[in-house]
Amino acid sequence: MTIVLWIIIGALAGWIASMIMGKNAQMGAIANIASGIIGALLVAFLASLIPGVELSVGKGNWFVTLIAAIVGACLLIWIVSKIKGRSRV
Repeated sequence: MTIVLWIIIGALAGWIASMIMGKNAQMGAIANIASGIIGALLVAFLASLIPGVELSVGKGNWFVTLIAAIVGACLLIWIVSKIKGRSRV
């Protein structure tokens, strides 16, 4: 069940992040899911570096996980767009 929940939260977070970052027309469903899941993992990793902060899906805090995934996906989309921008020069 957790994997299905990660995919649903990842898809929703990636889609919202792509709209926030203005990349919705350039990203497909798989890219939305991937950016949402990777973004959530990125924010969870960064949050784990702060003492006393814990993010997890299994404890019923899906809304906090969704917000973290959106923030992480926005960060990931921004990083990828900066890397792609440099490679064109």
